Amino acid sequence: MARLSAVLATTHHPFFHKITELTPPEEQPPFAAEWKRKVLAYRETLTAAEPDVLVMVGSDHFHQFFADNYPTFLIGKQARYDATFYNEVREFSMPTYELQGHEDLSGFMFQGLLDRGFDFSISHELKIDHSIICPIITTRPRADLPVVPIYTNIFAPPLPSAKRFYDLGRAIASIIEEWPADVNVAAVGSGHLSLELGGPRMFGEHGPDPEWDLQAIRWLAEGDVDSILEDVTWESMTAAGNATPGFLDLVLMLGIAGPTGAAYVDDLDLFHTREMYMTWYPEGDPR
Repeated sequence: MARLSAVLATTHHPFFHKITELTPPEEQPPFAAEWKRKVLAYRETLTAAEPDVLVMVGSDHFHQFFADNYPTFLIGKQARYDATFYNEVREFSMPTYELQGHEDLSGFMFQGLLDRGFDFSISHELKIDHSIICPIITTRPRADLPVVPIYTNIFAPPLPSAKRFYDLGRAIASIIEEWPADVNVAAVGSGHLSLELGGPRMFGEHGPDPEWDLQAIRWLAEGDVDSILEDVTWESMTAAGNATPGFLDLVLMLGIAGPTGAAYVDDLDLFHTREMYMTWYPEGDPR
């Protein structure tokens, strides 16, 4: 059976590549060196798990789904995935990618989710945006592993509850562990801490709600599922920023890991948002 060798939950700041790789050193902001150092350290947590396949969790930023037609949960099943949309190249200077898909695991995962009561949509023409490409850049920039992309709706209300996201994570973990393949599978997902898109709180010196960010990191790092399910609601998240519901994808990642403390936790307070880097090792810490 397959082994769930690592679960990574992270934020996705689209300017990382532009600031740390494309900007001349003398023109980089003061935080660039520390940011790159933290990302390189985080990358090692995935490398140490020696993954063969990546299950990637993210959300479409209204590139191919919109408020009038946004699937709650969707899985891709393709041989190849074209990645990075034009506006992401234009605004963030992000590179384009072509990711190899893993159709066998996608099909096994899709059926397993249906069997567990998660009525997923499935796409054979999915394009990948920066919610998945940013973690590829930070954790596996060679993009040399096949992926199974899972998209969630964190943007177009009404949204499922935090419990539904957590339960989905538990289901994904159990399906990976039942997959009859002698391989290591790592789950890598990205979401948001407090975040505001548009309006006066956007592009501030910090994220819109620094206290909420620190609490959210503690919840995840300690595996404190009870507090998350009690306190994380649409109202509490949107009070912290109109894009804060992206935290639900991080709750999903905790669901994959299970209610346990993380093996690796780091963060960085940046302009506009706080970055977070967290890793669990369900099979034991390989480092």
